[in-house]
Amino acid sequence: MAGTAHAEHDNAGGAFAPLQEPVFRRIWSASLFSNFGQLFLGVGAAWEMTRLSDEPSMVALVQTAMMVPLMLVTVPAGAIADMFDRRRIAMTGLGFSAVCAGTLAMISHFDLITPWLLLGFCVLIGAGVALFSPSWQASIPEQVSRAHLPAAVALGTISYNVARSFGPALGGVIVVIYGAKSVFGMTALLYLPLLTAFFFWRRRHVPSRLPPERIDRAIIGGARYALHAPAIRTALLRVLAFGLSTATASALAPLIAKDLLDGDAATFGILLGAQGIGAVTGALFVSSIRERISTEWAVRIFAVGSGVALVSIGFSHSLAVSCAAFLVVGACNILTIAMLNVTVQLSAPRWVTARALSLFSSAITAGIGIGAWGWGVVAGEYDVAFAVIASGIAVSATSLLGLVLPIAKDEVLDNASIEIGHEPEVSLGLSMRSGPVIVEVEYDVDPDRARDFYGVMMKMQSMRKRIGAFQWSIARDIANPALWTERYHCPTWGDYLRMRDRYTQADFAIQEEADGYNRSGSERRVRRRLERPFGSVRWKADSYDPHQETVGFITP
Repeated sequence: MAGTAHAEHDNAGGAFAPLQEPVFRRIWSASLFSNFGQLFLGVGAAWEMTRLSDEPSMVALVQTAMMVPLMLVTVPAGAIADMFDRRRIAMTGLGFSAVCAGTLAMISHFDLITPWLLLGFCVLIGAGVALFSPSWQASIPEQVSRAHLPAAVALGTISYNVARSFGPALGGVIVVIYGAKSVFGMTALLYLPLLTAFFFWRRRHVPSRLPPERIDRAIIGGARYALHAPAIRTALLRVLAFGLSTATASALAPLIAKDLLDGDAATFGILLGAQGIGAVTGALFVSSIRERISTEWAVRIFAVGSGVALVSIGFSHSLAVSCAAFLVVGACNILTIAMLNVTVQLSAPRWVTARALSLFSSAITAGIGIGAWGWGVVAGEYDVAFAVIASGIAVSATSLLGLVLPIAKDEVLDNASIEIGHEPEVSLGLSMRSGPVIVEVEYDVDPDRARDFYGVMMKMQSMRKRIGAFQWSIARDIANPALWTERYHCPTWGDYLRMRDRYTQADFAIQEEADGYNRSGSERRVRRRLERPFGSVRWKADSYDPHQETVGFITP
């Protein structure tokens, strides 16, 4: 079942409509405080490092220490959020960050802090935030109605950008008046409202009927889903390309202020403030833009708009012109990221949402991080103006990616999980570790409809692979051309059960379409085999079986 997103937005109610829903309103309001706390931490840690070390590289490492966890922890955190109760995972991440910030404040108060200890605590606090982030993002659809989801995602970005617009300046004032040590304690306190909001959220957690996956299997499963889901794969590639090409605005902002505008630290702050205001303003229009034009055309327009603004920055020597251009860059950047984020949210079923969003966050972080380094090298080889202008041309060129990597149409797919009504016949004593399991499905298809059937099976291939099948193939009988056999592997019996548990209504529709070609109707034959079934064979009837944790079939 699918329909256009436009119909769903008729009752969206505007940019602030999600705040009408109490749970989201409380959590979003509290997130403002935590975002301010995170930005205060960056200012305080950088300033404290200037006191502890004379090395510029150590000061620069503060930002690296806070960003590295976002690159390394976010993807495993997404898998954990899909495996367990997202509310508890979010609280664990926030609580860990608050404890680490409080401990850092105590160590600093007693003058026991060292440069490397400071960097270590920045990593730990960032790791807690990285653990929290996928759980928070994946739980937004549980806090608001589906019609309010685009606006809710946009409000999440507004929360951060409001803090980014004023947080560094306010943090600097606090450091000047009270010292960097007080900022660490304030960071710990500012995490507490969000922790409290999650604590009082009575989320209904429906535990899986199967044991949790191993973390490595869960990460691979999320990556395979993104790889074989065209809408999510395209969104990840497009946001990565956008981040790579547009990273100059933030990365080279200090040099833009100094070299192109002959300014000082205040000029740098003004440019960042303009970018933050642009981001906040742009995020307010996510829902209304999605109502009027497709995501593909919106992303193209924002790429060109961001490119023109960056080229203007490269040629400008006027603070007013540069501020206006930074405002446009901020708006275009946040609109692009928010709209692609909504595409991922609407495309991913609940069992893999956090992993898909963690991959999205990693793609943004990697794009901006690698792009910042690359454009920095270009600026060093040539000059700042050349790098910014080249960046503008590059980001404008990403609009052409829509010709080869078009973003999925704004359709609302039915990603609700379904229950498969029939159970397979199981006579062997299988454990969750038994495997590999081979599944074969036979179809009796009119030879005159073979080409159409094959087209449907190509859709079946992507569907099976993204929910957990390996080594998928389709074969046609040589002697009887009407007989087709679909074949795929699952590493273990437990993986096969999880695969059955992941079917959504949209996936089942593909299966029903394929079954429509089967002339045998309900007599479609499915065979499940245990490959290399050594463990199922006893040399003696009374021999001990170490894998006797026999598992009956669990209906998804």
